[in-house]
Amino acid sequence: MLPQVIGGSDERGPNNPLIVQIMLFDGFDLLDALGPYEVFQSGGLMSEDSVKVELVSTKGARMVSSGLKGPAIEVHSAPNLDKADVILIPGAAGPLGDDPESVPAVLAREADGDIPNIAREAFGRPDVTIATVCGGSLILGMAGLLDGRRAVTHHMGMDMLATVGANPVKARVVDDGNLVTGGGVTSGIDVALYLLEREIGPRIAHAVEALFDYERRGTVWRLQGLVPVPLDPPVPTEGHQPDRNIASAKSPCSVVGKWSVSIATPIGKQSVIYDFSLQDGVITGTATQGSEISLLEELDVTGDRLIWIQRITKPLKLHLRFEVTVNQDTLRGTAKAGLLPASRLEGYRLT
Repeated sequence: MLPQVIGGSDERGPNNPLIVQIMLFDGFDLLDALGPYEVFQSGGLMSEDSVKVELVSTKGARMVSSGLKGPAIEVHSAPNLDKADVILIPGAAGPLGDDPESVPAVLAREADGDIPNIAREAFGRPDVTIATVCGGSLILGMAGLLDGRRAVTHHMGMDMLATVGANPVKARVVDDGNLVTGGGVTSGIDVALYLLEREIGPRIAHAVEALFDYERRGTVWRLQGLVPVPLDPPVPTEGHQPDRNIASAKSPCSVVGKWSVSIATPIGKQSVIYDFSLQDGVITGTATQGSEISLLEELDVTGDRLIWIQRITKPLKLHLRFEVTVNQDTLRGTAKAGLLPASRLEGYRLT
């Protein structure tokens, strides 16, 4: 039985074109957006206007600056979900690190902006597909929209994709129904060609490939068919592995108690109360931010050094890895999620 086509139509044509809207934001990657733009434009040319593509911005008509000091692109309207069949979100271009115009900072800014609101509404509409290229999937992930969804991003951001609750798939293009994601920058061309094939038909997609003298790479991953048998044998364990969380009686952990901690994130400082306790020789902990309380996971203690995983929802939805050192009544360290810049934290003992 043939799979159901999500968001597609057997009656696409000049009177019922596929409408694609590519959302631009300041700092977007030119190739992420304009590669797909050319594919869809050419698809329309070869299908008698059965495909139409528009550049849009959540702020409406304006000039949108691209990343890496690239040219500004003019857009004429805001996204319109009553009109769009596909919303495509590109990634960002820029340096890495702590620069305010770095890729992580731009993605985090957009995750806290209006793009997730558009995507959230689009996911609730059965006739709309969200597509992303490169870091576009991270924008959605950091906004909490990819929980349990299969997706891909740039290879440098795959760890980050896992920390935001998605299921990373190592593929060039991943089709998860109403979500189609692409990996690195040039994968945007592959995403657009695949959507042409899925929504309009393989002959139009093939004609555009021939026009561009371009061949798509790899097989599009879809949740269909037999499940492959893993070929890697399980790694044998030799002997008992001790629980590193258990505090040594000769060197009790000095972290037990309540701590007031300030975390300097790329988008502002966050105040959190941490409470560490010792139960049956095992260190456990909680974090309280406002009315939200979360358990610390995979807490590992070695002397005065602590490592743990924490799921946060403010200011963004992330799985953070904390590494801190306790020095009497002060605590200092970092919190990291994938390719985002590390957030510095410091605190003092309350009890």
